[in-house]
Amino acid sequence: MKMRVSAVQYHLHTISSFDEFAAQCEHYIKTAMEFDAEFILFPEFFTTQLLSIGREDGSSLTIDDLPRFTESYRQLFSNLAKQYNVHIIGGTHVIRKGDHLNNVAHLFYPDGRIGEQAKLHITPTEVNEWNMTPGEDFQVFDTDKGRIAMLTCYDIEFPEIVRIAKAKGADVIFCPSCTDDRHGFHRVRYTSHARAVENQVYVVGTGTVGTLPTVDFMRANFGQAAVITPNDIPFPPKGILVEGEVNNDMIVTADLDLDLLYEVRERGAVTTWRDRRTDLYPDWK
Repeated sequence: MKMRVSAVQYHLHTISSFDEFAAQCEHYIKTAMEFDAEFILFPEFFTTQLLSIGREDGSSLTIDDLPRFTESYRQLFSNLAKQYNVHIIGGTHVIRKGDHLNNVAHLFYPDGRIGEQAKLHITPTEVNEWNMTPGEDFQVFDTDKGRIAMLTCYDIEFPEIVRIAKAKGADVIFCPSCTDDRHGFHRVRYTSHARAVENQVYVVGTGTVGTLPTVDFMRANFGQAAVITPNDIPFPPKGILVEGEVNNDMIVTADLDLDLLYEVRERGAVTTWRDRRTDLYPDWK
């Protein structure tokens, strides 16, 4: 079983309408479809570009205004997934649930279904500046190409949650991220490699590039897409199937061979998933 994935290094810049946002998103999807992608990953917080539209009086929109675009965002990506017959991990979008704001990853299926996974671990900026609330539950998602999980940015830095994803049968972790400097970027990148080695899974990640001068905390972005593998003989020695050019507006595409994961779990140079010492430390059940 193989799946072809594309990851979008989404270029943030000031726009004037939702239609402009929609056209940019469709451009990336059309590009990925020229390479016969079956899954397309957008980054975390890429819909904050909508805040750059501003108000009619010229004042700036804030993060509290972003949920008003939720229905338009969902309709757009649901239609695109159906039109192009592709799975789209629509990055993350901020939605309002009661009095709370959640940063939620969305999976748009080709048949119109929509899966949601709220970010479980939120950063100090999300808490202190944007008053975000973490998600309360975790799930994996079945597709016709296998079982996947969506863990957003900071989530990948916690080994326990990826261990749960693998125990629930996920072979591919999609990790949309948004980092504003090299430190944050490399935290996400290095821990993505660690999670791939620990659990013998693929990690597909991408981030925002460009800048939104009128949107607080989105003025700087440092991003690079990558498809990360376990470090074993069937895979590239550095554990990278493909990666983009840092901070460029582009898409990367690669084929994920799920059979290779099953092979290394049984007969690899190391069998990290099988060799867990659950007699010494607790495991997820």
